[in-house]
Amino acid sequence: MTTALADIRAILATTPARWQSLVTLSPELLARPPLADQWSALGCLRHLVTTETQLYPVRIGQFRAGEPFGPFDADIAATQADDAAAEDVLARFMAARTANLVLFDSLTPDDLALTTTHPAMGRVTLSEMLHSWAAHDLNHTQQAERSIMQPFIAGCGPWRGFFKDLAM
Repeated sequence: MTTALADIRAILATTPARWQSLVTLSPELLARPPLADQWSALGCLRHLVTTETQLYPVRIGQFRAGEPFGPFDADIAATQADDAAAEDVLARFMAARTANLVLFDSLTPDDLALTTTHPAMGRVTLSEMLHSWAAHDLNHTQQAERSIMQPFIAGCGPWRGFFKDLAM
């Protein structure tokens, strides 16, 4: 396995544990969006479930078949009403991620050069998409943590200035 594949897999394998820690927080904190038009931590997790089931495994199959990508609505799950508890959403994410790690492990270094077309980006490689998958995981986990952080920043009084780059 190339260094890039190993590093990407490591990111993908550690994300569920980070989320396991986050879902132990109060349901109110997880459901609280930092701003009216932004995703809550739970919204971020719902989005990750959607991408684990409807985006990444599908697109790996499209790369392997030489088929072009269709459009994908990133807001589809994060903004839809879902009464499932965070623990249930996490269980769906973990099951999908476990299956996707098996799929990931079937990739070879030669597969990284596979190409297809994206409706907005044009020609893309599997290597580029795999890199974006790792960045996507990190991005939405940090986004969730930043959302959770907001009431604590608001309540820290004179220490608030230490968090000015993180406050929303």
